[in-house]
Amino acid sequence: MAEKDRVYKGKFKQGGIFSFKDFYEFLYDYLMDENYDIFEDKYVEKLKGESKNLEIKWTATKEVSDYFRFELNLYWIVLDLKKVKVKKNGEEIVMDSGIIEVKFDAFIVKDYEHRWESHPFWKFLRGAYDRYIIKSRADDYEINLFKEVTEIIAQAKSFLATEGQYSS
Repeated sequence: MAEKDRVYKGKFKQGGIFSFKDFYEFLYDYLMDENYDIFEDKYVEKLKGESKNLEIKWTATKEVSDYFRFELNLYWIVLDLKKVKVKKNGEEIVMDSGIIEVKFDAFIVKDYEHRWESHPFWKFLRGAYDRYIIKSRADDYEINLFKEVTEIIAQAKSFLATEGQYSS
């Protein structure tokens, strides 16, 4: 069985004016540009009067070697999402207003192909391999994953802050 170690757990929450479609595409494209494969495990939309609430779950994976893989779990909650009219460069455009929260869990997965699982002796060797032979490489991958996730969050916050600079 593959071994998963959590490297990061956190979230960001922001309310205001933004384009949900643009933000969704931005985050998807950003992860794709970073060579992640993205799976949408859940998308639930609940109408509430003129607004709606969304619940979305993504799993994003990236193979970094034949032994290590990065896995990101993103859990989105969007509350009171509704269309609003705002002024942009003197023009009136339609955007979204609401509260968006995205929770991030980042894991480093070892032996994701289950190559070391066929025999108890191989399992024993894997433990020694993890602890003594590739310990520093695993530590480097954990640092890289932590940096990637914090950069993704910083880019997402920046996108939302830039989008929210319009007047209604």
